[in-house]
Amino acid sequence: MPPLWNALIRTHHITSRKKVSKLRAAAAAHNVFALLRSGGCPGIMYCEGSEMGVRDWVATVQRLRYKDYQLVIKPGEKRVDGGGGKGDDGVVYGKLEEIESVKVYGAWMKEMGLWGWWRKGMGYAQEGD
Repeated sequence: MPPLWNALIRTHHITSRKKVSKLRAAAAAHNVFALLRSGGCPGIMYCEGSEMGVRDWVATVQRLRYKDYQLVIKPGEKRVDGGGGKGDDGVVYGKLEEIESVKVYGAWMKEMGLWGWWRKGMGYAQEGD
């Protein structure tokens, strides 16, 4: 099985239901798991899947022209960190999940073994933390 890839995107906010439906369709089309923090500021998007699936999903996000779009962690091989979680997250590929709070989003990242990776990407922690 080829290695999993992931990416992290930050935007000003995610409120457009039309854009979310396009992201949901792109997750299915590219067979990736996407996790969105929608409804307010900041907008956070996590994507996981094959290298091409992640790259293509990120390209879809770029085309939607979100305000203050930042690809804070570029697509790369997924590495589970020591910040908690099992890493065997049981995500469903081809699906997009929405979360409305940063706290719950962080809990997902922790469960997926991406706590430190996510905190660095969001600017909550420095390289040595």
